[in-house]
Amino acid sequence: MPFFSYKARNSRGELVQGVLESADSSAVADQLFSSGITPLEITPASGGAGSGAEGWLAHLFEEKVRPMDVQLFSRQMHTLLKSGVPIMRGLAGLQESSVNKSFAKVLKNLRESLDSGRELSVALRQHPQIFSPFYVSMVRVGEMTGMLEEVFLRLFNYLEFERFMREQVKSALRYPSFVIIAMAAAMAVINLFVIPAFAKVFAGFHTELPLMTRVLLGTSNFTIQFWPLMLAVLVSAVVGFRLYTGTVGGKYAWDKFKLRLPIAGRIMLKATLARFARSFALASRSGVPVVQGLSVVAQVVDNAYIAGRVEQMRDGVERGESILRTAVTTGVFTPVVLQMIAVGEETGELDNLMQEIAEMYEREVEYEIRTLGAQIEPILIVGLGVMVLILALGVFLPMWDLGQAALHR
Repeated sequence: MPFFSYKARNSRGELVQGVLESADSSAVADQLFSSGITPLEITPASGGAGSGAEGWLAHLFEEKVRPMDVQLFSRQMHTLLKSGVPIMRGLAGLQESSVNKSFAKVLKNLRESLDSGRELSVALRQHPQIFSPFYVSMVRVGEMTGMLEEVFLRLFNYLEFERFMREQVKSALRYPSFVIIAMAAAMAVINLFVIPAFAKVFAGFHTELPLMTRVLLGTSNFTIQFWPLMLAVLVSAVVGFRLYTGTVGGKYAWDKFKLRLPIAGRIMLKATLARFARSFALASRSGVPVVQGLSVVAQVVDNAYIAGRVEQMRDGVERGESILRTAVTTGVFTPVVLQMIAVGEETGELDNLMQEIAEMYEREVEYEIRTLGAQIEPILIVGLGVMVLILALGVFLPMWDLGQAALHR
């Protein structure tokens, strides 16, 4: 997004100026008004990240801000605030010591925003690609309750948990994905190079070939003649799939389908529910109202289907229903979890029990991943066996028939 320079006056009538990144000047004005600042002049910033081909190339190749940078930032902010270091001085020190230059620019922008009279949560909201709505909401609650240092520590622990769950899910999908890709590559090599070599041998038999051999030869000939078309169809399918899942309805349908996959779907469902429970526990402990907490949590569960179920829970709570009743209607929680939610509502310890739910799901995900190889191996072995059997029958049956004919002579 482009950068805009602005001059404005704050609530005390003082002149402030700075640079903001936003879609257009109207969005910049909205940000300034929401911060209690009256804009006087807004102009495109010269030399911004989007100005000219040189700036575009620099923006393309600059280092990206990683989730680990935000996680370390949370821990460092907790330490600085706990030690009594002012936020402005702390941000200056973090900016100078930041290894990631892109994140250093973000910290510089945060300092400029704070210097112009805005609150930290408002400054963080200007970088939605880096700080999630959940993160910004937690910081806002910390500012309102005077527990900012405690909120940053909880956010650090939460981001650590998020990173762990993402790595667990990637580990769960890595092995089967690698095997399936390897099998697909082997089939392509066999069709393009191996079977055509045997076809020349079979042509010299001058006899009717077995059905399996004819099927293999037909498949190979089709692949050789129409591989550009097949490649174009494959690329079009991938692009179409990406475009479809980029829509609201497409993402919802795909996320719902992923959770129904035979083995990996169960792992992704438990990991997503663990993320939901951990987020809700953090929001509840920080003093966020239940309805607002569910609204924020729905934006960070990273699954449109589960997010829809969480929003369904929020709507039920707004109508006066209990959390247990709304959780039952979603159809995604196990009876054990529903029982823990019921106990949490009854005793007023819902945040602690949601934390235990998250830990329970986390342990189940770890167990599922440890046993994933044992669960998938039989399926992959059967698939590989069928492929080898088809290839062996198609290649060796003609030779067997030829040998039998020679013996009968």
